[in-house]
Amino acid sequence: MKKPKTKTDADSDLMEESASEAASDSPGLPQAGPDSTPETPDSATDEMLQELKVQAEKAREHWDQLLRTTAEFDNFRKRAAREKEEAVRYANHKLLERLLPVLDSFDMAIAAASTEGAESSQSLKEGINMVLQQFRAVLKEAGMEEIEAHGKPFDPNLHEAVSELETAEVQEGHVAHQIRKGYRLRDRLVRPSSVIVAKKPSA
Repeated sequence: MKKPKTKTDADSDLMEESASEAASDSPGLPQAGPDSTPETPDSATDEMLQELKVQAEKAREHWDQLLRTTAEFDNFRKRAAREKEEAVRYANHKLLERLLPVLDSFDMAIAAASTEGAESSQSLKEGINMVLQQFRAVLKEAGMEEIEAHGKPFDPNLHEAVSELETAEVQEGHVAHQIRKGYRLRDRLVRPSSVIVAKKPSA
């Protein structure tokens, strides 16, 4: 015999039906079904491990590239230092090569002076003068220039005064005599001219 429902049982049934209807009318809530496969902690861990492996591989590639770049730069630095050292060591190679013919001319002049008599002094003088002109041409080609000092205004940047001379023949403050020639390599002074500076004669 079926037991009649009480008021409490009727209220419980009504609440269960309302809950079922609310769940079915809510589209945003996930509905559990036989085909649903919720993500498990194991699958999430596998994805994280795979991502870590990818990042580790990229880091290894970047590290290898950094090592190669560092090695190439170190080799370049060593090669540049070696080339600089060689350039400094053999900087005068071209100049000395151009001076060799001058040295040969001096040798020939000395040999000629040794074999010929005293009457050849004039020819020896001319030969030495030719060698001197050849030597000056080589220096000029290398950028070496003589500093013209005689009669020029005294310039402390180019001249070195060793004394003064009272004279009326040369204007005061100008070079009266040049004792030793000065030279400059293009715009750089190599050696100043040693000069005697003129000053006004005393009364």
